[in-house]
Amino acid sequence: MKDHAALITSLKELLLKGNAHVTFAEAVKKLPVQLRGEVPENMPYSIWQLVEHIRITQYDILDFSRNPHYKSINWPKDYWPKETAPKDDTAWHHSLDRINREVHEFIALLEAPDADLFTPFPHGDGQHLFREAVLLADHNSYHTGEIIALRRMLGAWG
Repeated sequence: MKDHAALITSLKELLLKGNAHVTFAEAVKKLPVQLRGEVPENMPYSIWQLVEHIRITQYDILDFSRNPHYKSINWPKDYWPKETAPKDDTAWHHSLDRINREVHEFIALLEAPDADLFTPFPHGDGQHLFREAVLLADHNSYHTGEIIALRRMLGAWG
């Protein structure tokens, strides 16, 4: 049981803390409004599109992990927004709030008293909660790094 608690703590830290890198919250903090939808030269997307991609994918992983009736969405079309910029400030903050709220919903799955980290989900093809936690952390970290790279390209980092 001690090892289980330590594993859950480590997964939570992986999902919430930067440790060796910048957190998502730090990456989007104080981003100038006019840069949210800017697509740098030779880049395929804007920071807004990365934020929305993180939100959409994170929700998909959460839904897969808790919903035995999960229905997959179309890759890659449904995982990336077409719009390069948020409609308004409300849309921007709504997306950031959902990312924060839904990562905590995922953590609640890990912390549930009956959480089974390693038994494959009946509706998947071998995936289990531990794998989905690592996938979520890896995915969000990768795209957070891209947000920082875009901010550097746009002269809005450091």
